[in-house]
Amino acid sequence: GQAMEKISETYEQSAAGVFDASAVSQSVAHQLRIAHGQFMHRFLHYFTEVGLRPTEYSALALIAENPGRKQSEIAAALGVQRANFVSLMNELEKRCLTERRSVPNDRRSYALYLTADGESLLVDARRAEAGFEAECLERLGGVRARDQFLTLLSRLFG
Repeated sequence: GQAMEKISETYEQSAAGVFDASAVSQSVAHQLRIAHGQFMHRFLHYFTEVGLRPTEYSALALIAENPGRKQSEIAAALGVQRANFVSLMNELEKRCLTERRSVPNDRRSYALYLTADGESLLVDARRAEAGFEAECLERLGGVRARDQFLTLLSRLFG
């Protein structure tokens, strides 16, 4: 009957090379997943030389701009859970890029600072970011389009 005709039609379209991707091409979830994969690929292209993952770079940049701030403040700004942030900081400290110092009058908190090695690596990482950002600007069509894109992302998840 009709079911067999539909199956036969679908098979014929598939065999003829006609493929309908509309189910995922209009899906925000799917497009974000694809975009994330492409983002990671391009990010790593620029940042492999400096050996940083996106969260590591963001953490170093925030600490550089806010030396002496508490771990909890940097973690909150990054949107990283405390346990994951402690693990991140342990890794950065093991690589001698950051250091934690006790906060006066608060034995439970640590203030974060970049080491000289961390500052040096951040200079190279900012160069890598400039290249990555330039590529993104070109793909998006300029600063105005980038600003619109960031606004839309913040509406979606902000």
